[in-house]
Amino acid sequence: MIALYLLAAAQAVATMIVLARLTRGKNRPRSLRPGADARPGSISIVIPARNEADRIRPLLTALLQATSTVREVIVIDDRSKDKTASVVAEFTALDERIRIVRGKKRQHGWVGKQHALQQGLLLAEAPWTLCLDADTCPDPALPDALLRTAEEHGYDVVSAGPRFAVDTPGEAMLHPALLATLVYRFGPPTIAPVKTTRTITNGQCLLVPTARFRLAGGWEPVAANMTEDVALARHLVRSGWKLGMANAAPLLLVDMHTSTREAWREWGRSIALPGVASSREQLTDSVVLLLALALPPWMVVAAILTQSVLIAIPAVVLISVRVMFQIVLRSNYDNPCWTYWLAPLADGAAVLRLIASSLRPNRTWRGRSYDQSA
Repeated sequence: MIALYLLAAAQAVATMIVLARLTRGKNRPRSLRPGADARPGSISIVIPARNEADRIRPLLTALLQATSTVREVIVIDDRSKDKTASVVAEFTALDERIRIVRGKKRQHGWVGKQHALQQGLLLAEAPWTLCLDADTCPDPALPDALLRTAEEHGYDVVSAGPRFAVDTPGEAMLHPALLATLVYRFGPPTIAPVKTTRTITNGQCLLVPTARFRLAGGWEPVAANMTEDVALARHLVRSGWKLGMANAAPLLLVDMHTSTREAWREWGRSIALPGVASSREQLTDSVVLLLALALPPWMVVAAILTQSVLIAIPAVVLISVRVMFQIVLRSNYDNPCWTYWLAPLADGAAVLRLIASSLRPNRTWRGRSYDQSA
């Protein structure tokens, strides 16, 4: 009983930590909506693509309808071994703004994605560069909305949280649990520019000022990071840049994985922020999430078996918060299967995935394996 009371006390501390983070959501940015076009030719779009023949078509189809704000769309074919170049060529014939560039041989010390993005950045001709992953599907109004957001709030860099497509019942259950581990660690996005290095961003959609970003080295400072988006965000904050995170769920759909197994594997590559978060940060986060996400149902069971109500109080609070979070998160998913509502049951597995990722970082991506120096 003493051990259970001590565990409940630790869980109460974790509850206060999590609530303090989640309450930042009261200042969440409003969802991006279509609006008036920005200035013609203001944005270059850069897309890194390696073996994306099965994913990139929806993105390019959407960009055919982009407004005049988009000056050009540069696809950097990172030496794909599939038919990525052929698929992109279909679209270059339909819109002169779209072009494909054969990527240069990857330099030592660079991860492939950053290497491709850097090449696109150096080719971009517009004042702003929007980096989009090949598995995104934006509304044609997205570039204008991001630029308006940057100017309205004085952001130097804008990232955006998307709406997710989950293709299988298992992924509909697992993905929200994995996403919950991020929000419980870093809180939801807020309107105010990010000022702390304990932050994350979404590299699937990132708007940067072209010339200034080049002068700052572009992607070179985070060339070797597997979680390049978070590494870049923390680097820019340390350098005094103002980062903003927009809610682009109405204007940006991302279909990251085709199966539950793929979601489990690929989240394991980045969930612990290897190479970015310190060992201390990873340990602290793992302990807090064990207490706040994985343990609550078991503490309720223990309270019933021991007939001790006090043991269950922090757990009941945490379960209530988790259910409310699941309800709020629903707008960030595109017609998920009913198993979406079972995601809290996968929280324990998500926490274990975080711990495993901390202990055994995965440095494999798109068929390439990278050592610590990339």
